[in-house]
Amino acid sequence: MKIATWNVNSIRQREAHVLRWIGQTQPDVLFLQEIKCEASGFPALGFHAAGYKAEVVGQKAYNGVAVLARVPFRVVHQALPGLPPDDAQARYIEVEVNGITLIGIYLPNGNSRGDDGFAYKLAWMDHLVNRAQALLDADIPFVIIGDFNVCPTDDDFAPGSLSPTDALVRPETRQRFRRLLWMGLTDAIRAIHPHRSIYTFWDYQAGAWQRDIGLRIDHALLSPSLAEQLVSADPDKDERGLPQPSDHVPVVIRLG
Repeated sequence: MKIATWNVNSIRQREAHVLRWIGQTQPDVLFLQEIKCEASGFPALGFHAAGYKAEVVGQKAYNGVAVLARVPFRVVHQALPGLPPDDAQARYIEVEVNGITLIGIYLPNGNSRGDDGFAYKLAWMDHLVNRAQALLDADIPFVIIGDFNVCPTDDDFAPGSLSPTDALVRPETRQRFRRLLWMGLTDAIRAIHPHRSIYTFWDYQAGAWQRDIGLRIDHALLSPSLAEQLVSADPDKDERGLPQPSDHVPVVIRLG
């Protein structure tokens, strides 16, 4: 199975990019983040014509996640279990494919709205840890994939690109990411490439792409049984160099 994630930074601006990319790469399942539209505005028909069924958790102008799949799937959750029912931020979708649970996330950045925004990020991560633990306790194989807005270590961002007080690298953020690893999950990219400088995001400002000033914030975490089946895990860096790109690139994992 080939599973991918891509923060597209507006699906209406990047629909052609995604259609071209899935035609070339042929992922079985692709999770999208930051689609920036409600479900009614998502271009599902174009993807259906390309052989992909879409399920969308949208929000007007902000956030938004979706899954595109060319294999049958069942939607399990459209919001992160444990969040208040009135939480309107569209950041989570969970589906089941052939007995495997696949979770696509757009984790809060945490740098906006001051202390409240950072507290929301941490609470969201706590609920994600709880969901992962519930799946482990039920012995369900699963993948959590998407834009985590976390640089787990100093190797995951270009030197000088982030302040120590940035929410992506603050100790509280990294501690919650480590909790997922300590539970037994595997960081797919680091399992394949333990020491390389690998980035998945380059800002539009200050020539970040041209200077290779990037961040690794798009991740795939695998439960133990799936980690044993991991064959490859790589960002598709070439996408960032194409005209009118997203500031993120796709990340693709392959399970044997």
